[in-house]
Amino acid sequence: MFAYNAGYSRAAEQQAARLYELRTYTSHPGRLPALNARFKNHTMKLFEKHGMKNGLYWIPTDEKLKDNTLIYFVSHANQEAADKSWKDFVSDPEWKAVAEASEKDGKIVAKVDRVYMKLVDYSPADKN
Repeated sequence: MFAYNAGYSRAAEQQAARLYELRTYTSHPGRLPALNARFKNHTMKLFEKHGMKNGLYWIPTDEKLKDNTLIYFVSHANQEAADKSWKDFVSDPEWKAVAEASEKDGKIVAKVDRVYMKLVDYSPADKN
């Protein structure tokens, strides 16, 4: 039982120490389906390839946002890992080919917002 608790505690500490990145993508009109397809079929795998851990992905239910917004989070070991992952991702020839092919009918993303976050010690997520 003690070994389990020690392992559980360590896992919770590692999760709490991770850097979380919340990203909000606003698509050009009518391009959200293309954005979702690109994430589903390519981007998520490429994130993992470059050391990012995929979290949750959402489409807002708010009437003004539901047709042009994708919100998701990924996590990183730390800020340095995040910086390296993004640098490697954007320079990956596979990503460049995917981006070009997916935009054959026009640009997909109009705007990207992001915020980096750390879990607080009272967050229930660090105990799961």
